[in-house]
Amino acid sequence: MARKARLANHLSVEELKDKYRKSRDGVESRRWHLLWKVSLGWTIENSAVAVGLSYRYARTIVKRYNQQGEKGVINQRNKTKINPRGREPLLNGEQLEKLKQALKKAPPDGGLWTGPKVARWIEKETGREKVWPQRGWDYLKKCHYSWQRPRPRHRKGDKEAQEEYKKNLPKKVTEIQNKHPDSEVEVWFFDEHRVGLKSILAKVWSETGQRPEAVVQHRYEWVYVYGFVNPKTGETHWYLIPRVNVKWLNLVLETFAEEVGVGENKIILLVQDNAGWHRSPKLQVPEGIFVDFLPPYSPELQPAERLWKLVDEPLVNRCFDTIEDLEEVLEQRCCVLSEQMQEEIRDLTNYHWLEYT
Repeated sequence: MARKARLANHLSVEELKDKYRKSRDGVESRRWHLLWKVSLGWTIENSAVAVGLSYRYARTIVKRYNQQGEKGVINQRNKTKINPRGREPLLNGEQLEKLKQALKKAPPDGGLWTGPKVARWIEKETGREKVWPQRGWDYLKKCHYSWQRPRPRHRKGDKEAQEEYKKNLPKKVTEIQNKHPDSEVEVWFFDEHRVGLKSILAKVWSETGQRPEAVVQHRYEWVYVYGFVNPKTGETHWYLIPRVNVKWLNLVLETFAEEVGVGENKIILLVQDNAGWHRSPKLQVPEGIFVDFLPPYSPELQPAERLWKLVDEPLVNRCFDTIEDLEEVLEQRCCVLSEQMQEEIRDLTNYHWLEYT
């Protein structure tokens, strides 16, 4: 059996976790992740595998941390070199700070910052006649900026209610477990997803210089995918249903309860959003299933939302003649997700705040 690593008492387990979650540097974040795993009692070897590092490199990081504390984790490559290769930088320290402040606001044209726009800003700031657009991109990277798609958040979402829900979910699981000490308690998340004959376009890898084409059509005929996921295991259950209403949901819940074995020995806490048919008084929840609801306007708290990108993959950039053709592909995809992709689904849906056991 592998020996557990000794970790110097520079920071507590919670402080290491906080460093990992808040680090904006990719290299440092992975190092803090490694140290947090080790602090939880993992071996260096298992921790290295979990965060994607080599064993030798992981040992080096642990040794540096033990000897130097937080300084041993800092990514030294981020330190700005003075006059690399003997050339003067385009911006001095004061001008670089000025650029960082400018990037926090919209550019002069009111649009979005790009490499060429930063290059034009540098020209105006330094009085240089010409700054190549690539240099603007370089300085965006130097200011620790990257091209990202914003995470959507509903304007009516209550941040405080969302944080409160995260804290209370483990307590709800414990309460159910205390009431049913002889039963196994599992937490599942449920959501619906609509797909149809209207084509789905998405970016794909293709040969350089050849832009791919996709046949599209605008036909409004739909089918709904009902998806259940256990984030702790990656286990999923799928149902293709023609409608979203109380009648169909009752049928799906009954079938789901039977398939997962809900009964005296197994209790399910089922978390879902606040759709009208989810809260209907006509909803017939099988015995052994306890329903819990996410805060309003909080899709980012729903792990099942992340399933739909996986579901859609075989459908993107394709055109189907009939809804039956589409359903055939969906059936095959759902089987693959259930039988072959549990680990990937677990990694995708097991949010860090799901701290119940």
